[in-house]
Formats: sequence, C-alpha cells, structure tokens
Amino acid sequence: MQKLQKILPGDPALALAGEERDAVSLAFIREKYYLNDPIYLQYINWAGSALKGDLGISLRTNEPVTQLIGEKLPVTIQLAIMAMIIAFLVGVPAGVLSAVKKGTVIDYLANIVTLSGLSIPNFWLGIMLILLVSVNLGWLPASGYESIFKDPVRSLQTMIMPAFVLGTSLAATLMRHTRSAMLGVLKADYVRTARSKGVSKHSVIIKHAFRNALLPIVTLSAVLFGQLLAGAVLTEQILTIPGFSKLIVDAVFTRDYAVVQGVVLCTAIGFLGMNLIADIAYFLLNPRMRSML
Repeated sequence: MQKLQKILPGDPALALAGEERDAVSLAFIREKYYLNDPIYLQYINWAGSALKGDLGISLRTNEPVTQLIGEKLPVTIQLAIMAMIIAFLVGVPAGVLSAVKKGTVIDYLANIVTLSGLSIPNFWLGIMLILLVSVNLGWLPASGYESIFKDPVRSLQTMIMPAFVLGTSLAATLMRHTRSAMLGVLKADYVRTARSKGVSKHSVIIKHAFRNALLPIVTLSAVLFGQLLAGAVLTEQILTIPGFSKLIVDAVFTRDYAVVQGVVLCTAIGFLGMNLIADIAYFLLNPRMRSML
C-alpha cells in the first residue's frame, strides 16, 4: 500500500508502461476502497463510516458525498413541499366536493379532471408549460434555480412551474382517495345519527366525516412525499432543477457508486421518517388511539 501511495500526479512512477501503470492504479483503487476484502467486511466498513457521517468520496467530482447531498437535498425538499401544497389545495377539496355531490355534474367533471391528471405524463406537461408560460407568455423562467434563502421571489418563480407539474398528478391521486374515503364515511351510522339530530350539513361534512376520512389521506400523503424525494427525476431533468433526483441519475450514468449508496440511504431514511410522521398524525387525529394509552 505504501508503494502505491507514492504514485501521485506528476510522480515519475507514472512514466511506467501503460499496462503496468494501469495495473498499479487499479491495485491502488482496490486497496483504497477495500475491494480486496470479503463482501461482509466491505459492508461493515461502509456501514461503520456511514454511522459516523462519512458516506465516502464521489468518484466523479472528488467531493464528499455528504456535501453533495447537503447541497441537492434542500432543493428537492422545497420542490416536494410546494408540490404537496398544490396537491392538497386542489385534490382534497375536489375529493370532498365530489363525494358530497355524488352523481351530479360536479362529480363527473371532477372525475374527468382527475383522469386527465393521472393520464398526462409529467414530461409532456412540463414541455407544454415551458412553451406556453415561458416562451410565449414570458411569465416565468423556463429553467434554472435560485435558493430561497438568497432570493425568495426568484426561487418561487423558478420552482412554481415544476411544482405544478408534480402537483397535478398528486392532486389527482389525492382526489380519488379523498372521494373514496369520504363516500365510505358518509355512509357510517354516526353520520346518519348526526344528521337525524339536526346537525348542520356543513358541520356533518367537516367535523364528522372529513376528520375521520383524513386517516387514509395522511398515509397516502406520507408515501407520496417520500416518493417525491427520489421520484421527481423527469421533472428535474426537463426543467434543469439541480435536485436530489438529478444527482442520483447523474451518479448512475457515471457509475459513481458512493453517491448512489448515499442517495439510496438518505431516501430510505426519508421514507422511514415520513412513516413516523404519519403514525404521529394518526395519534393526533384519532382520539381512540390516545385513549388506548
């Protein structure tokens, strides 16, 4: 190993014949990354370093993986939060209204819009928005990103279009699940009892039905948010958002294994965190769970 460490850029040892130099370089890499060790030892070494916050060095940029993730993850988190806000503002009220007005024109229109949101590909919608909003109308920038801490207005301008692209499909999914949950709750005995007691229609829908229908919506929202952390690949690629998904795509294409491992680990932790938040929300929304303690 000491002999191999002497071979640095500009070292006379690089004057070796091509095949010999490649062999020495390969041996140095295998020694540096513990590739000569058994698989279980390689995993133990990586896991031990990961617990200390060391996810390795990028083979492509020679930067620490934790630094790359720290730069890219906030971008995707901002995009995911904005997309979820749009999805909630559109999907949940539409689902409630569709369930309450079941069988009417409003219900059919809501289902048509939902089907369109599920059917339209994100990449096509993104391209069409670029042509319409950015090229023809000039309202928003076609691409790019600005940190919300540096220029909040510019950041919202660059992120609102990709957030809308992601939010449309999420809103359609939330609308379908909200409608289904509300239809089931509206048929429950306690809802009929509340109506028979003369409780106002607004109070029955909001306080009795919607609150109980929130439980499956919370679960779905946690899953969707976790998927956004690693699943906004096409949107980030088309609109050139330097986010988490673009980082893992570039790492896969360049075979930057340290970055791929770090991103996958962070994504798994993100899913676990979102499931924990969903469980806490269950506890807060459902009084019966609190009474079991």
